[in-house]
Amino acid sequence: MKILIQSAKILNAGSPVHNKIKNLLIHNGQIADIGDKKFSADKVIEAKGMILSAGWFDLGTYVGDPGYEQKEDLTSATQSAAAGGFTGLAVLPNTNPSVQTKNEVSYLMGGNANRLVQVYPLASVTRNNKGEELTEMIDLHEAGAAGFTDGLKTIWHTDIFLKALQYTQKFGGVVVDHPEDTWLNLFGQMHEGVNSTMLGLKGMPGIAESLALSRNLDLLRYVGGRLHASRLSTAKSIELVRAAKKKGLAVTCDITGYQALLDDSALAEFDTNYKVSPPLREKADNTALVKGLSDDTIDVICSGHLPQDEESKNLEFDQADFGMINLQTFASNLVELSGAVPWESLIEKVTRGPREVLGLTIPRVEVGESANLTLLDPSRTWVLDGSTNQSKAVNSPWFGKKVKGKVVAVFNNGKVFTDVE
Repeated sequence: MKILIQSAKILNAGSPVHNKIKNLLIHNGQIADIGDKKFSADKVIEAKGMILSAGWFDLGTYVGDPGYEQKEDLTSATQSAAAGGFTGLAVLPNTNPSVQTKNEVSYLMGGNANRLVQVYPLASVTRNNKGEELTEMIDLHEAGAAGFTDGLKTIWHTDIFLKALQYTQKFGGVVVDHPEDTWLNLFGQMHEGVNSTMLGLKGMPGIAESLALSRNLDLLRYVGGRLHASRLSTAKSIELVRAAKKKGLAVTCDITGYQALLDDSALAEFDTNYKVSPPLREKADNTALVKGLSDDTIDVICSGHLPQDEESKNLEFDQADFGMINLQTFASNLVELSGAVPWESLIEKVTRGPREVLGLTIPRVEVGESANLTLLDPSRTWVLDGSTNQSKAVNSPWFGKKVKGKVVAVFNNGKVFTDVE
């Protein structure tokens, strides 16, 4: 089957057609031609005003499979990812059992041959993600683990963090950690500040993140290796990473798509869909995150997709679990961020950036290459609701609301997802 994407703006740094409006022909899963003429095709997608890029990649999706499939399983996660524009997912290891043996790695990767969205397991640094005993990291790497992290939990144990940096050097791997001083955040419900005081909720201070990040960077400087700081949220954290990069440390970082857009005032109505970790911070932090995106201190934007079942979210605020779903609404995050950050930079942070962190092949939009592509309509409005939602969960602050920005087609592994009006 031949599919023609007509008059799309192509964003793929390094490609001869980067930042140009072209027609692109896909035939049997390959990019067959790119040019100005209208190619003969079985299906035509009119893409005027749309952005065509390499397939998006999410660095750190939570999937409850195995063990917590009631929240999200591999099928619902990959369906949500395709609808949201992703062709690859690095999945967190906070499952039951955690991703700590070859069996769990093989289970997660087992369906990739027949998937549009490829799954890349991030293996646990410590057994059961408790921070107390290292996993067999070299064996897990050889089994296919794309990186090492304790996922939703910070690597709190200093000696284990140091040893993880040492072991991953043996195979050029990366340690991914969300820095957090869990003692400072103990019983915290939201960002510590004026709003937490007004709402009477225990706060999570920004220093809980920057203090842990500073420790991590000191250990990186001491022992070497590669570190990726995940889900950063404060101005101080971005400042620390910026300074570390200038000193030549091998550190990269990411933020979630929503972190720079929402602040802690959103919690005024005690809507648990805004209860996330790290918490929504203050407007000054949002400004710093946008600056970090603009000057490339921040390498990656991820979805922060963390599905929760009704029993975990439909509770009093202090009892509810953290997290929101965001795979399908991620495109609308990018559209909103594009008001302050150029599209070329945003696309790099969801295509090249995450794959470089994990050392994966970066797709190219060139003739003869496999079609690993995402087509975004930044002007299309739509509603995430019961009929459009592909996730098992509904914990989204945008559920039932109109958002702007919709992925209309995804191509990968010889497969296609389309949602063309």
